[in-house]
Amino acid sequence: MIIGVPKENKRNEYRVAAVPSSVSALTKKGHTVYVEYSAGEGSGFSDGEYIESGAVMASKKEVYTKCDLLYKVKEIEPSEYDMLRRGQIVVTYFHSNAHLDMTINMLKTGIIGIAYEDVDDDNNEFPLLSPMSILAGKGGFISALHFSQSVHGGRGTMLSNIVGASTPRIAIIGCGSSGIGAAELAASFGNKVTMLDVNYKAMEKARYRLPSNVEFVYSNRENLVTCLKESDAIINCILWDKTRRDHLIYREDLEMMKPGAMIIDVACDDEGAIETCRSTSHDDPVYYEEGIMHYCVDNIPSGFSRTASIILSAATLPYVMAIANKGAEAALMDDNHLRRGLTFYYGKLTLKETAVKHNLVYTDPADAILKN
Repeated sequence: MIIGVPKENKRNEYRVAAVPSSVSALTKKGHTVYVEYSAGEGSGFSDGEYIESGAVMASKKEVYTKCDLLYKVKEIEPSEYDMLRRGQIVVTYFHSNAHLDMTINMLKTGIIGIAYEDVDDDNNEFPLLSPMSILAGKGGFISALHFSQSVHGGRGTMLSNIVGASTPRIAIIGCGSSGIGAAELAASFGNKVTMLDVNYKAMEKARYRLPSNVEFVYSNRENLVTCLKESDAIINCILWDKTRRDHLIYREDLEMMKPGAMIIDVACDDEGAIETCRSTSHDDPVYYEEGIMHYCVDNIPSGFSRTASIILSAATLPYVMAIANKGAEAALMDDNHLRRGLTFYYGKLTLKETAVKHNLVYTDPADAILKN
């Protein structure tokens, strides 16, 4: 199969889907890999390294035109719409529920689109999302540390245990991968950390990985209100159900927060768990609602692009290899977890959550493949 690895178009996106070692693994199996010139530079990988791995360096147009499978990181930008063709396989983080225009255009184009973020496993976890979630959680705390500085618009509180000053309090919503990532750093800086979740097993699992200055409480209204009143930073790390219209934290709840407190929304679901959150960029990362600073950058891992590219490429390679070796249909039918990530199939929308959110027609993935 011919595989294409483009340079990402999204502003401030420095990750690359396949690092040279992954390209080498694909070419050794007999696949041809086209890599766009300078695709890896943002992550510290030179064109020379890709050539040594067996890649063919090409222009963006050549990569898109020649490949059977487009191997990407981020959602499809408008400038890419016309470069795709019917039946072309695209694997990436689509986030189709948040990008209606892209979704409509992908349906019109008729691609086979597989979303990393929806591929699951036997443990009901998301193996292609969790590596980036850990980085996002850690990056979320680093951002809280940065923007709490007075020179960056914050209150001037160092989020660390400093002799002579009260220890800051950090509340983290969600004990998943991003929550644990945020808690590891927040706790190591000596903060008083509270983690909230509705899943006892998730809290128990996190407890064994984290130090004693982290407490775990059920995510209910009473505990959430306490955190709102006492926390210097609230870090949201839960993905909100795409079909829900309610929230955990409402606009009026911000009035309970301390002056100078901040919200870090790692999940970046617009008007999701936190009503006042909307996606921002590294260029313009923060805004204020009801006097509370919000940080909602939707690609935090790009700030740590080399690390992110290495672990993302390692996580996605087995799935890309299976598609390249077997073809899309066989790989999808052989692996129900991979099939869970199928979002677009020859003009059919095969991700139920996006269909429900945008009132679009949904087709079961297996039915779509079998009836094609």
